[in-house]
Amino acid sequence: MRYFRKWVALFIASILVVTISGVIGYGNLIFAADSSLAIKNSFTRSPTFNFYNVLDQSGADPWVYKHTDGYYYMTYLTNQNITIWKSLTLSGIAGGESKTVWTPPKSGANSQNIWAPELHFLDGKWYIYYTADDGNNPNHRMFVLENTSSDPFRGNFVDRGKIYDKKNDTWAIDGTVLTVSGKRYFIWSGWEGDNNVQQNLYIAPMSNPTSLSGSRVKISTPTYAWETFGSPPKVNEAPQVIIKDKTINLVYSASVGWTNNYALGLLTAKVGSNLLSASAWRKYKEPVFQSGNGVVSPGHCSFVKSPNNKEDWIVYHAANHLSAGWNRHIRTQRFGWNRDGTPNFASPAPVNTPINVPGGEPQRDRYQAEDARFTGVAKIISHPSASNGAKVGYIDNPQSNVEFRVQVKKRGTYNMSVRFGNGTEGGKIASHRLYINGKEAPAIRYVWTGWDNWLNAVIRVQLNTGTNQIRFSKGENSAEIDCIDIFPGS
Repeated sequence: MRYFRKWVALFIASILVVTISGVIGYGNLIFAADSSLAIKNSFTRSPTFNFYNVLDQSGADPWVYKHTDGYYYMTYLTNQNITIWKSLTLSGIAGGESKTVWTPPKSGANSQNIWAPELHFLDGKWYIYYTADDGNNPNHRMFVLENTSSDPFRGNFVDRGKIYDKKNDTWAIDGTVLTVSGKRYFIWSGWEGDNNVQQNLYIAPMSNPTSLSGSRVKISTPTYAWETFGSPPKVNEAPQVIIKDKTINLVYSASVGWTNNYALGLLTAKVGSNLLSASAWRKYKEPVFQSGNGVVSPGHCSFVKSPNNKEDWIVYHAANHLSAGWNRHIRTQRFGWNRDGTPNFASPAPVNTPINVPGGEPQRDRYQAEDARFTGVAKIISHPSASNGAKVGYIDNPQSNVEFRVQVKKRGTYNMSVRFGNGTEGGKIASHRLYINGKEAPAIRYVWTGWDNWLNAVIRVQLNTGTNQIRFSKGENSAEIDCIDIFPGS
C-alpha cells in the first residue's frame, strides 16, 4: 500500500509541476499532459572513438597542414582576411586556437575576394599562397605572403606580391606547390586568355617560393561530361598533389562549384618524368570522388596524416544541402590506396553515421540531448537521422533550456562539438545562449541547414575537474540539438 501511495504522490506532484511551469524534462523522465513516463540516467556519457565527420559548419577551400611540431594548421576561404587555426587533433581543429594573420589593404590588386589560401613551410619559412582581386573578377591573380618565424602564430606575414607567369599574366586562382626530386613547381587554375569560358590546369617551374622561373604549361582542360556541368565556364580548378611511391597524384575539382555536380578528378605522372611536358600527365576518365550518401558536391580538398602518422585523410568542402550554391562546410574522412599508387577515396562517408577518429586522437565523451535536463517547451522528438534516434527541439522559448552535466578528470580547455540542425524559416542563422557552470559564455551560432540535416559546431570551453553544467538557452531563431561531444582541446 505504501508503494501505491508513493506513486500517487509522485503523480500529483507532477501535475503541480506541469501546472506551474509548463514542462520540465529530466533525461527521458518527462512530466507533461501528453507525455509517457520513462526513466533513464539523465547524465549518461558514452565514451567513444568516433565522430560525425563535419570539421567546420561553414567554410570552403580548406587547407590543412600537419607540421613537425605535431600541430595541424588549417586555413580556408573567409573572403575578408586570412586566418589560421591550430590544433593537436584533426577532428577538433575548428575549436583550436585561431589568429588572423593578414588583412588585405583597403584598395588595390589584392584587396578583395580572398580565395583559396594555403599555408606551406618551405626552406625554413612559412608561406601563404592565396587568390585575390580588386573587386573585378577578371583581375583575379595569385599572391604570396612570407613569415620568417618558425611559428606561424608568431612574427608577421609580409606581402611578397604577385606570383605569376610574366608571359601569360591572365586570370589565375588556386595556386599550390609541388616539391619532388629536388625541384619545385607551381600548379594552378587559369584562363587561356581574357575571357571566362574555360578554366585549365597549368604548371610552371619555381626559382624560389615567391617566383616562377619559366612559362606555364597546360596539363588539363575540362573535356569529359562530368567536368562540364553548369558550363559555361567549363572548369578544372583547385589542384592538390599527393605522392605515393613513384606516382604523383594531382587531384582537382571539376564542373561549376555552385552546382550539385562538383566532383574530384585525377591526373597522374611518374616521379622522375618531365612534369613540364603535358604528355607526362595522364587524366582519368571518371571522377574519383563525387556526391553520395547524403554528401553534396564534394570538392577542393587537401591531404593530411593522422596524429599517429599511420593513416591518410582527405579534407574537403561540400554543399550544405542540394542547390546550396556557395553555402558550404568542411568534412573529412580516411582514404586508402590502390596498387598503382593512386588514392582510393571510395564514396563520401554517410552523413548520419559516425566514423572513427583519426588514429592517435583521444577518446570523446558523447552526451545525448534527450538525456539532458530541459525546461520550458523544449522536448524530445524522435527521428531516425538523430544519433540515438532522438533529438531535442523547441528551444525557442525564453523559458526553454537544455542542460548537460559533463564530467572531466582535469581542469582545462576542451573542445565541445554540438551536432545541430537549423531549419529557421528564411534560411536565417540561429544561435543558443551558452552558460558554463552558471557563467554566460559567448553564444554559439549555427548556419542554416534545414531540419534534420545535421552539421557540427565546434568551440573551445573551459571546464573544471569533476562535474560541469553546460546549459543551452534560447538565442536567435530556432535550432535543435542532437548530441554533444566533449574531448581534449589543444
